[in-house]
Amino acid sequence: MYQEILINIWKSLDSFRGDASVSTWIYRVAVNTSLSFTGKAFKKMKLIVNADSKNLDTVLDQNTIEEKLTKEAQFNQLQTEMNLLSVIDKAIISLMLEGLTMREIADIIGITESNAKVKIHRIKAHLKQKLKGVRNE
Repeated sequence: MYQEILINIWKSLDSFRGDASVSTWIYRVAVNTSLSFTGKAFKKMKLIVNADSKNLDTVLDQNTIEEKLTKEAQFNQLQTEMNLLSVIDKAIISLMLEGLTMREIADIIGITESNAKVKIHRIKAHLKQKLKGVRNE
């Protein structure tokens, strides 16, 4: 996959217009290459979330994950629920966890910035709803 991405970046260098930053453009090439390379297998892709990710609390809208009574159960449930998301939602949430701005996420996915905000809000609301059961147990 890495080689395919590098090849596609190399092939596409002439088409880079400079409308977005180079990193955003590379992310876009990587996402497109990944989606086309893996096809249906991408739907089954598992997100691996690092528990000490500094951006993880932005998904949960809380200051620290330690505030929850069952950190490990909640984390496992979060990872399970994230892996049940649609392909595009997985891509969006993983880019958010990487710390990219809304503008960068929108450019990479190929949607408007306001649409990216709405999608992230809906994904977060969905994940919070699914995690309510874990918090109450």
